[in-house]
Amino acid sequence: MIEYGDGALWLDNGLLRLGLVPSLGGRLLSLSTPDSGELLWRNEELLTDDLVLRREHRPHGGTLGDWVNYGGDKTWPAPQGWEREDQWAGPPDPVLDSGAYTAEVQDGADTAVVTLTSGDDPRTGLRLSRRFELTRGRCGYRLTLTGTNTSARTVRWALWNVTQLAADGPGGTDVAGPPEVTELLAGTGFPRWRPTAGGVHVPHQDVVGKLGFPAATGRWSHTGNGSTLTQSFAVDPAAAYPDSGSRVEVWMEYPLPAPLAGLGDLDPPARIVECEVLGPLTTLAPGERMTLTIDCEVTAGEGEG
Repeated sequence: MIEYGDGALWLDNGLLRLGLVPSLGGRLLSLSTPDSGELLWRNEELLTDDLVLRREHRPHGGTLGDWVNYGGDKTWPAPQGWEREDQWAGPPDPVLDSGAYTAEVQDGADTAVVTLTSGDDPRTGLRLSRRFELTRGRCGYRLTLTGTNTSARTVRWALWNVTQLAADGPGGTDVAGPPEVTELLAGTGFPRWRPTAGGVHVPHQDVVGKLGFPAATGRWSHTGNGSTLTQSFAVDPAAAYPDSGSRVEVWMEYPLPAPLAGLGDLDPPARIVECEVLGPLTTLAPGERMTLTIDCEVTAGEGEG
């Protein structure tokens, strides 16, 4: 169920195929089924369909305008920011976002597991790991995230998983839970949304901005290009979450005539929606760890505008 490519690891059970690139921040850069094709957004100017780099990669830091956005699915620490020591000043950063992760592989008859682990980040004090588990007969996988405090000080962070999907056609994102929405960030404006019977729908649209969902109950689904990706996870109603209590966030962007000076010269490369899962803020003494488990399923379905 595990195949080895040029810098990539492929997990394939015949129903679902995952492409991982450990050297690029431990990213999942391909997710496809035989019928749906590719579900994730990936920067084709930087990577081939086989996940081979078109140009040399170097770990780096800097502002959002310096970020090399490969796309796919990755894990960061939250909250994000550049003003205080208790904020993660990325992306980019040279360890957790753009650094190389190590890979541990377990290839069984019915289950394949790949665990990708970052280096130790001196700024946040964290080491991140991403464990992908694919079983035979299931059009889905389990992603288990771990953040370990490898520093000699106490730190407080949340796990933050970011999934980038194409937003250049009909479709949108549904977040389960009461329709409580927090406007978090406006590059060109805030995304529009509408309440539904089970939560909130955010359609594809040309905007650069972010919404937070403090009442999310543990599921989001993105539908587009004839397929639906759903992520399910546990929430803790008693816990504190980053970004005004957001358990899920939806960020949208589209190409602009010029970079956004107010967002560190961010220059969006395409129409992209980011569906983001956040864990609770957790205080970690040296050697302690936090975990977040996300179950991901792919089903057929038509997009909603």
